[in-house]
Amino acid sequence: MADPDLADIERRMHSAVEVLRKEFSGLRTGRASAALLEPITVDAYGAKMPMSQVGTIGVPDPRMLTIQVWDTGLVQFVEKAVRDSGLGLNPQTEGNVLRIPVPELTEERRIELAKIANKYAEQAKVAVRNVRRDGMDKLKRLEKDSEISKDEARSWSQDIQKLTDANIKSMDELLEAKDRDIMQV
Repeated sequence: MADPDLADIERRMHSAVEVLRKEFSGLRTGRASAALLEPITVDAYGAKMPMSQVGTIGVPDPRMLTIQVWDTGLVQFVEKAVRDSGLGLNPQTEGNVLRIPVPELTEERRIELAKIANKYAEQAKVAVRNVRRDGMDKLKRLEKDSEISKDEARSWSQDIQKLTDANIKSMDELLEAKDRDIMQV
């Protein structure tokens, strides 16, 4: 008797929620956060390197980020990467330390960030629904091949739907919290 791998389905759905959580951490809310700079890559040593591999990111206060660049020769590359990141940040260089003031968000920018958050959430929901569809397709195949009964298929499909609903609800809660965070003045 074959069973659909509910643990695998749950793991795949949960990873979609984690990806959403990581994407939300990179969305700027007007407060300084090291997660804001983590996705930025720097052209260093002939390759693209994550910011965390060229310097130490610090948050000395709620409106300031610092990057202590380990190799003095990379300071201008790190500065260029931050300027070109599309985050609207303007670093100031002091030796091998970059000070990056985090400006207040305008109302227009807040609305734009809320739309981006909604887009991220919708992409994650689509990923969860795709996992559900894969699980349901496998159930149908197992039922068609007479490896499980109709009752078992119905029971498994209810379990998969419960997992889907729980993960979608979790994403909605994350989105609601992020929207509140973004719109907070």
